[in-house]
Amino acid sequence: MAERWTAAAITPQHGKRYIVTGANSGLGLETTIALAASGAQVIMACRTPSRAEPALAEVRRRVPQAQVAFMPLDLADLASVRAFAEAYLREHNRLDGLINNAGVMALPFQKTRDGFEMQIGTNHFGHFALTGLLFECLRATPQSRIVTVASLAHRWTRGLDLDDPHFTRRPYNKWDAYSKSKLANLVFTFELDRRLRAAGIDIVAVAAHPGYSATNLMFVGPAQERSALGRLVMRIGNALFSQSAAMGALPILYAATAADVRSGDYIGPDGWRELRGYPRKVGCRRSARDPKLGARLWALSEQATGVRYLSA
Repeated sequence: MAERWTAAAITPQHGKRYIVTGANSGLGLETTIALAASGAQVIMACRTPSRAEPALAEVRRRVPQAQVAFMPLDLADLASVRAFAEAYLREHNRLDGLINNAGVMALPFQKTRDGFEMQIGTNHFGHFALTGLLFECLRATPQSRIVTVASLAHRWTRGLDLDDPHFTRRPYNKWDAYSKSKLANLVFTFELDRRLRAAGIDIVAVAAHPGYSATNLMFVGPAQERSALGRLVMRIGNALFSQSAAMGALPILYAATAADVRSGDYIGPDGWRELRGYPRKVGCRRSARDPKLGARLWALSEQATGVRYLSA
């Protein structure tokens, strides 16, 4: 893999179309800007118009020739996920890249509209359903890619508890729940890769993580808890360890566009403990690639969302 790869190295993307979830800020916004600057058409899938409109304006300010559009998507509501997919498929017959980026982090306990614990519901189940509902469009587009954004936090939990994924029988811990949702992102990606290979489908399924990047994501939990201490801790962490959202987006962009990426890869920063740096292939905990765990998570996800694909 080339050293010090930057967004300037993205090959021209004219004629290609991407969906970026959570595109209104942070990693999603920087990913959108870089793809648009390379000539791609980008659908900014965001939860609320009031946040999407300033983001659209920012993209067009930084990339005057940008081909971007907003479509509403709330990953915490499966009806919204279905409506988004149906609206997209009515207008488009190709999809070169689905960037499963949106997420929530370390929230106080709450549930999605469908009764899932909010973090795994948004970060995993919503994206699982979205991927499935758009799957045939991805399959019809040569050399399409599915990029799912994971996190260093996937290492911070003892593992997935698929018998109680929504914390109905055990105490809720917001950081453990977040870590489990990010582990689920990796387990999903590698199981998706196995199923694609078994079916002989040339879609690339790859995961990426941004290291420790300064984004608004980490302040949502403290804001909901009205925790001044939580906000202070996040600010100190950002000052000492973080890199910019633009740098954090580089592994995502590499995963989405670089020629040497292979299905099943995991891309992250090359610096100390993967906290910051330029994109390279990185490792993950062994359980993330466990095919038995992958099969169990897939079956649970199909049952929970009602979306089936790549199943016998």
